[in-house]
Amino acid sequence: MSNILKPLDIGILNLHNRLVMPPMATAKAKDNGEVSEDILSYYDEKSKGGNISLIIIEHSYIAEQGKASKNQLSIADDKLVEELKKLSSTIQKNGSKTAMQINHAGSAAKREVTGMDPIAPSPVMNPRLGSEIPNELTTEEIKRIVNEFKDAAIRVKQAGFDAVEIHSAHGYLLNQFFSPLTNKRTDEYGGDLLGRIKIHKEVIKAVREAVGDSYPILLRLGACDYMDGGTTIEDSVAASVEFEKAGVDILDISGGLCGYDVPSLKGQGYFSPLSEEIKKAVSIPVILTGGVTDIYAAEDLLAQEKADLIGVGRAIYKDSNWASKIDKFF
Repeated sequence: MSNILKPLDIGILNLHNRLVMPPMATAKAKDNGEVSEDILSYYDEKSKGGNISLIIIEHSYIAEQGKASKNQLSIADDKLVEELKKLSSTIQKNGSKTAMQINHAGSAAKREVTGMDPIAPSPVMNPRLGSEIPNELTTEEIKRIVNEFKDAAIRVKQAGFDAVEIHSAHGYLLNQFFSPLTNKRTDEYGGDLLGRIKIHKEVIKAVREAVGDSYPILLRLGACDYMDGGTTIEDSVAASVEFEKAGVDILDISGGLCGYDVPSLKGQGYFSPLSEEIKKAVSIPVILTGGVTDIYAAEDLLAQEKADLIGVGRAIYKDSNWASKIDKFF
């Protein structure tokens, strides 16, 4: 059997192959963040045939102040759960498992979208997505955000999703805490690596206590900023070990403040140097994304133990039948 067709059991999450559709924003939600018919149709089309083992749906905001863009999906209110059940069941009926990604944009949020001042670890302009200097979060506000992540995770589980993914990549709030470029704090939430990931560990602990021991938790990690003075792979290896100890079941590796597309990185699976080193340091599965458009390349990346699962984003976005070709090739 080919590597890509091998099943993988992660606790109660049983994946029938190693192919993942990573979260990609669609801007198809209603104005208030509710599930729309467009979103249901989109994920129905992408999951048809069940050829993708795990579909991680687009980042969804946990609070109005953390909304990243117009028509972003919301997980910020209990009243959303019933409509979200339609989304999870649509994907599952087609044969795929599904996780929901929960996020706070922090300094990447825009006043014209949220109607509120942007907030962040420190009053530093977001190098990727910012338009103004954000307000520095107080300790009390950090605790509130940890609680918002917890409440969002409860809703994800109630809505029938098979797992929840915590977003700490692409220049959003948790990534801002992780990076020394955007975290200049001198209190317990800043300074060295353990200080900069204190909020991550608190979020993971709160989510784990809320969803129970068996419910799968993923964390998307922006594993390198690719900027002078930013996070390095050494930081991410050390952080990944801590995240596993804290209760994360799967690490989903991508870029940090640089985003998901780095001009200096080319080829199939261009974040593989990051995922490979992290995979060596942890015992939980690691997802690799970044430029994978070729099925044989995905197979090769698995064979070389660059990761345990392969995320294919833009190729599936452009061609909903991309994954249906797997069985023909192996």
